[in-house]
Amino acid sequence: MTTLFIADLHLDPARPQITELFERYLASDEVRQADALYILGDLVEAWIGDDDDAELPARIARAIHGVRDAGVPVYFMVGNRDFLLGQDFANRAGFELLDDGTVHTLHGKPTLLMHGDVLCTDDVAYQAVRQQVRTPQWQAQILSMPLDARRAFAAKAREDSRAHTGSTMETIMDVNAEAVADSMRQAGVTRLIHGHTHRPAVHRFQLDGQTAERIVLGDWYEHGSVLKVDDNGVTLHGLGAD
Repeated sequence: MTTLFIADLHLDPARPQITELFERYLASDEVRQADALYILGDLVEAWIGDDDDAELPARIARAIHGVRDAGVPVYFMVGNRDFLLGQDFANRAGFELLDDGTVHTLHGKPTLLMHGDVLCTDDVAYQAVRQQVRTPQWQAQILSMPLDARRAFAAKAREDSRAHTGSTMETIMDVNAEAVADSMRQAGVTRLIHGHTHRPAVHRFQLDGQTAERIVLGDWYEHGSVLKVDDNGVTLHGLGAD
């Protein structure tokens, strides 16, 4: 049996082909016959609240609930684009919310699961914003706004994010090696799976005299990216967006 991981889909009405790819993949035998499906954040380009009445959240909920109805557990961890997603939508979609930094044992191996943004400690400006927007007070203030105002706010936030990305060195936006090592030590693991950086790869390195691995999930901007974990190890593969 295989455990599947996806992240950084950034589903958006402006890219309907990726939403369709997501729906097709979740209806596939690969997913419906898996041990479990994990979604490690940034499922959408912007999440404005569980009360969003747009078509996209409804489609997402149907697609994920179909997996759950097939008997496959689905786990979700919020990212930096969908951190306002809460228990109401989790109930609609039929998945279990996970805290960032959860450890699950996968095929006998304890594995640290993260979205990945907290590992990018060199990006000081981003970390300051992240700390602000994760406070209950800030989130309550945003969620109290009308939906149209939240949509406008999300659009402005995406513009600011693109501007920050365009003006910041790529090395600063990648994970910090010491932050990775510290997180793995604290969790007591030698395997980490995360997304966020959009740089799919399997990195093997030495951690306190042991061989460790950090698996980075790919994004879904142009095509799909999936990680398979089974008794034989890990495999990253892509999905066409025909």
